[in-house]
Amino acid sequence: MALATKPKLLLLDEPGAGMTRDEQVNLTDLIFKVRDIGITIVLVEHHMRLIMGICDKVVVLSGGEKIAEGTPAEIQSTESVIQAYLGRSAVHA
Repeated sequence: MALATKPKLLLLDEPGAGMTRDEQVNLTDLIFKVRDIGITIVLVEHHMRLIMGICDKVVVLSGGEKIAEGTPAEIQSTESVIQAYLGRSAVHA
């Protein structure tokens, strides 16, 4: 329905919630198609596999504060993100 208004910006809040892996793959394909027609997408999502496979730029929040911003590769190797989401012991394991 949101695409019917021909938006320039589309905000998706947790679109992968409750989806199976196959459904997430279909969602990813759809998001790429929307992006490819020139619509900017802001995606709020907790499924990291989905985020890392879709996004050109990632902003990470923890406790309501921005702790990192960059490409998916940069985010995955950022110490503050690792500590916030995996815990200190995972960094040294």
